[in-house]
Amino acid sequence: MAGNAIVVGNIYTGSVLKIKPFGAIISLPGGVPGLVHISQITNGYVQNVADVLNIGDEVDVRVVSNDEATGKISLSMKDVPQTAWAYEDDEDGEGGHYRYDPPPVITAAQAASFEEKFKSWQKISNERIAGINRRNKRR
Repeated sequence: MAGNAIVVGNIYTGSVLKIKPFGAIISLPGGVPGLVHISQITNGYVQNVADVLNIGDEVDVRVVSNDEATGKISLSMKDVPQTAWAYEDDEDGEGGHYRYDPPPVITAAQAASFEEKFKSWQKISNERIAGINRRNKRR
């Protein structure tokens, strides 16, 4: 698919075509498909792609690589502000409107906090295992 005009580093808006266990296929401008790997959907852990994305969702993606020889395009949603909208009914019941509803993103401070908590847990766990092993050796 040479000359597909998808430029590495640029941000494009596309729609989710397919959900796979390993990521999502996104339709870029001109109908060009690209893959957002599950690890590139958000800064947090994603266990199931369908928990985050649905077929037809409009997402903003950054082009990570574009191999024109094979036609494979790698995309990332990380660090790209997402335009997420949710429909709300109006109070009078006569219709509704869309409101901006950004997806949750884990901040660097939250990630660092998790790392500290994990290290603390790991230290305590190792100490407990060492104690159990010492007791077992005495028996």
